Amino acid sequence: MKKWLSTRAPAGRIAYVNGRYLPHGQAAVHIEDRALQLGDGIYEVTNVIGGKPIDEEPHLDRMERSLRELGIAMPMGRAALKLVMREMIARNRIPDGLLYLQVTRGASKRDHVPPKDAPRPTLILTMRSQDLAALAARLDKGIGVSTQPDIRWGRCDIKTVQLLPNLLAKQAAKAAGAFEAWLVDDDGYVTEGSSTNAWIVDEGGTVITRDLSNAILPGVTRLIMLEAMAEAQMKVVERKFTVAEARKAREAFISSATGAAVPVVSIDGQKLGDGVPGALTRRIRDLYAAKAGLKNA
Repeated sequence: MKKWLSTRAPAGRIAYVNGRYLPHGQAAVHIEDRALQLGDGIYEVTNVIGGKPIDEEPHLDRMERSLRELGIAMPMGRAALKLVMREMIARNRIPDGLLYLQVTRGASKRDHVPPKDAPRPTLILTMRSQDLAALAARLDKGIGVSTQPDIRWGRCDIKTVQLLPNLLAKQAAKAAGAFEAWLVDDDGYVTEGSSTNAWIVDEGGTVITRDLSNAILPGVTRLIMLEAMAEAQMKVVERKFTVAEARKAREAFISSATGAAVPVVSIDGQKLGDGVPGALTRRIRDLYAAKAGLKNA
C-alpha cells in the first residue's frame, strides 16, 4: 500500500463546538441552530496525512468564499482556526484521516429571514479515520458510476450543508450497484458527482472536466490536479461533456478530498474502455500526489 495510505489506530473521537473540545458523543448544538432548522451553513473537509491537512490554504479560501456568498461571518481568524485544526488532529490521534469543518449562521428564533443582529456563528469540527483498505481497492480496481438527474439548487458553487439531493443521488447509485452518482443536467451534460468532480479522457488523450460555474463545486483537489497537469504540459480542456461522450471515453475518473483521480471503469453498468484503470489516470494521481507534497505516493 502507498505510504500516504498508511493506517493508524485512532483513539476516542473528540469534537470541537464553539470553543470547547468534547467527547464526540457529548458534542451538541442549540436546538434552534439555523443549520438544523434551515440548512443555513457551510462545510469543508480536508484530508489529513501524517498529521498535516492537505491543500489547507485553498480549502480555507473556499470556506471563506462560501461564507461570503451567504453573508455569514468567519467564526474566527484563519490563524486561530489553523490552531484549532491542529489541536483536533492531536487530540483525536488520527494522523491519517478526514477533518470536517462546519460553520452555521448560529442559533436564533426560527425565521426564514436571517436576523438583523446576527448571532455568533456556530463552529463545529469533527474528525474520523478513512477506510484506507477500501480506498486502496478503489484506486487499484476502479469504481462504477450511475447517472442520476441533477435536482440540486442553482448555487452548487457554494459548499453548503444542504445535501439532500446529493444524498438521494448517492443512495440511488448504491442501489444500482455503483460507488458514485454522476449528476446530469436537463440538457444531458454531466455536472459533477454527488460528492466528487467528474473527469473523462478522450481518444486523443485530452483530459476533460466541466468548466467552473454556479452548476458545480470548485473542487480543491480538482484545482491542484489542474495545476499539476498544466505543469506537466498535459492536454486539458474545461468544458461540458455528455453522458454519451463519457461512455465512449478512453478513461474516466473522479476527484475529491477523499481521493484524487479515482478511476471509473463503468458507467450505468456498461464497461468503460477495457474495464480497468487507465495509465493516464494513474499518472494524474501521481502528479497530484507530488504537487500536494505526498511523498512516495
